[in-house]
Amino acid sequence: MVVKRKMTRKFLEEAFAGESMAHMRYLIFAEQAEREGYHNIAKLFRAIAHAEFVHAKNHFVALGKLGKTPENLQAGIEGETFEVEEMYPVYNNTAEFQEETDAVRTTNYALEAEKIHAKLYEKAKETAESGKDLDIRRVYICPVCGYTAIDEAPEYCPVCGAPRDKFVVFE
Repeated sequence: MVVKRKMTRKFLEEAFAGESMAHMRYLIFAEQAEREGYHNIAKLFRAIAHAEFVHAKNHFVALGKLGKTPENLQAGIEGETFEVEEMYPVYNNTAEFQEETDAVRTTNYALEAEKIHAKLYEKAKETAESGKDLDIRRVYICPVCGYTAIDEAPEYCPVCGAPRDKFVVFE
């Protein structure tokens, strides 16, 4: 069943956004706690982050936003394309205008990574629409800027210069 009433839908969308942000915030807090040697506090942050993910997922499903894989990939393409063509250029220009160097750096990193993500989703959608899965072994993510590489990481990240051995590998 999909929530249809306008006010309930708006509130559920806001709840989804809040739970999603809490999920990410707690994962970031967990990384920091881990770096500081608080392993059990990090564990607690990660566990509660998962609970927030469950809440967000439930809201997302109730809103009727979960489709089949090709539809989900199209939503990913649209989201990444919006970020590349509209959102991050404006955010980056504003940060430059206001001389906010940290914001310039992070919005530029995100913009460059999102370009790659959109292309990867487009390829994945074509593959899924033919009833096949992608033929990839590994996905490498730069932990500094989010640059994404398939099957082999570059020696140095082309966006931020991070070395290959720092990339996070998804197998």
